[in-house]
Amino acid sequence: MSNSMVECRLCPKQCRIAPGQAGDCRVRMNLDGKLTAVTYGIAAAAHVDPVEKKPFYHYYPGAKILSIATVGCNLHCKGCQNWQISQANPEEAGGFHLPPKDVAKVAKREKIPLVACTYTEPFVYYEYTMDTAIACKEHGVKTAIVSAGYANKEPVAALFKVIDAATIDLKSFDDAYYRKWCDGSLKPVLNTLVAAKEAGIWLEVSNLLVPGLTDSKDGLSDLVRWMVQNLGADTPIHFLRFMPHYQMKNLPPTPVSSLELAYKTAKDAGLKYVYIGNFRGHETESTLCHSCGHMVIERVGYQIRGVDMVSGRCPKCDTLIPGRF
Repeated sequence: MSNSMVECRLCPKQCRIAPGQAGDCRVRMNLDGKLTAVTYGIAAAAHVDPVEKKPFYHYYPGAKILSIATVGCNLHCKGCQNWQISQANPEEAGGFHLPPKDVAKVAKREKIPLVACTYTEPFVYYEYTMDTAIACKEHGVKTAIVSAGYANKEPVAALFKVIDAATIDLKSFDDAYYRKWCDGSLKPVLNTLVAAKEAGIWLEVSNLLVPGLTDSKDGLSDLVRWMVQNLGADTPIHFLRFMPHYQMKNLPPTPVSSLELAYKTAKDAGLKYVYIGNFRGHETESTLCHSCGHMVIERVGYQIRGVDMVSGRCPKCDTLIPGRF
């Protein structure tokens, strides 16, 4: 057996891993001197979801999306809603064999047009994510990731050449929050967001409003101004209601007043498509034309009640609605 250390260059932590040990994410190991993702092709979860659940609101609305994940994450968010698999060791979690070619075949056979690597962190099981996207492309199935975006520039750029869309969770615009509550940092996430825009894939942003931690007006103002300047006013943002989970069970759910403040702050900054999520029935669930206010997509929760567009344009004023339809 090799005694050599290996360095994982996938994310900013750049773990130096001793033989037989794993990096911070738990799933990338040094096996006989070779860096190996031990969860490759082993799915801890596979479900068919509405695409709106990811959340994607401007990416084939109403479509079904096959959602897969392995265990593992390179962040350790104290309020993670999927902590049972994101923070699990591979040997402790159940799973089943689902190689990339089978993901593509299942989606094609069941007439599911979209596949997402989601629930945990697609960049941690990077090779599985990449090969799944390549296999899906061969079968005419589009792919997306739902990610925290905490990865280095080179693997980000390579993955964005083969996937079609991403929802990136920008947890806060405060680096101190990332360090204390997520065991990460802000700048790499911003780099990933910019890279997604530059690559031309479809991008949406989510932001979980944690009461007393990520819901200040100043912090939200900084976040949405940065989005307008760096991602463009057409980029949708979803302000998600926090519910007590994992190591943040002591905090209350996000008040609707905080969500509505975030909505107003984003609209005042110039973002055209702003949504409140995890709060079923709120009027901001539907998509309105940013030019004339006509409702082009009516939603209740994750259900589409109606779509009123012509070739991706508002039928009332002919404004192009940004997205993939």
